[in-house]
Amino acid sequence: MECLSVDFDQLLSSALPQLELPSWPKSITRKIALAASAVHQQYGSAGTSLLAESPSDTLRGIAATATQLPGGQSLSLRLASIRPFADDSHFGVREWAWMAIRPHLAAELDSAIQLLTPWTQNESANLRRFAVESLRPRGVWCSHIESLKAEPRRALCLLDPLRADTEKYVQDSVANWLNDASKSQPDWVRSLCARWISECPVPPTIRIVKRALRNLS
Repeated sequence: MECLSVDFDQLLSSALPQLELPSWPKSITRKIALAASAVHQQYGSAGTSLLAESPSDTLRGIAATATQLPGGQSLSLRLASIRPFADDSHFGVREWAWMAIRPHLAAELDSAIQLLTPWTQNESANLRRFAVESLRPRGVWCSHIESLKAEPRRALCLLDPLRADTEKYVQDSVANWLNDASKSQPDWVRSLCARWISECPVPPTIRIVKRALRNLS
């Protein structure tokens, strides 16, 4: 709610006084995208770097979005540039981070899964969570990934390592990923959850499975 009440003109003018400000739409996602585009076009990487160091989570969210705008970047470079935002101390910045890079991940899905798999072993719960949240089949406030709705098994190398993660932040993301998948591939989700419970019947896994199956009878 705080993000929705932010005065974008005042906030951006205080950080980048020479920025030519657009007319703002009502949608917060479109506001962030439009602000990122303006910063990228008028200030380039220098403006993005400046906002990335701001104490304002909204400005850091704009910076995260701006990192993904330059064309010609490899997926590995895009992930490297988004990584600090994916591990930001503020949950809102972490959300803008995965939304910013998600279209690029979906466009190169196999490479994305391969590159994100090591993140599932990272000591940061934020990065472990990002590895699955960024590729949820349906997700929130984003386009669906049709290939994962049809073949969720393609992401097993991201899901299996996190089936007993001790952090609820990660558990919820894994469970929501499977809940997404259950809407198109319920039998696959049931089978995977049964395997996890059989192989790893610990409280974190039990919690993930219960949440994953919440919409299945």
